Amino acid sequence: MNSYQQGSQLHDTHSKVIGYLLWIFGFTGAHRFYYGKPVTGTLWFFTLGLLGIGWLIDLFLIPAMDREADLRFQPGPLDYSLAWILLTFLGVFGVHRMYQGKWITGLIYLCTGGLFLVGVLYDFWTLNTQVSLANAQRR
Repeated sequence: MNSYQQGSQLHDTHSKVIGYLLWIFGFTGAHRFYYGKPVTGTLWFFTLGLLGIGWLIDLFLIPAMDREADLRFQPGPLDYSLAWILLTFLGVFGVHRMYQGKWITGLIYLCTGGLFLVGVLYDFWTLNTQVSLANAQRR
């Protein structure tokens, strides 16, 4: 095992299992958002995974996207996969924000349906960065 492989195991910020589960809904761009690719995630969302072609190609690209995300984002006490699950299923209630310790905005999301869904969309674009910054501050 080379030093790169050892380092990526020590700093496994994202999960291939979650990536492949999100790939099932990949025509919505979910797996691309998860791996920190919001521009192409949005493109996949509006084009149904580039009419399914990009979605099929991503089946083979997920391991590389996972490695890139592991190198790009800061490991720490907050779990990226848990934050993404909370955002995906409970985003309008702000649970993912409360998990990060952002209680005020979490409560605002709770009372406003994720700030009228615009806040949830914003978090799909920025959640990896939010968790990475929170992990860097908590180290």
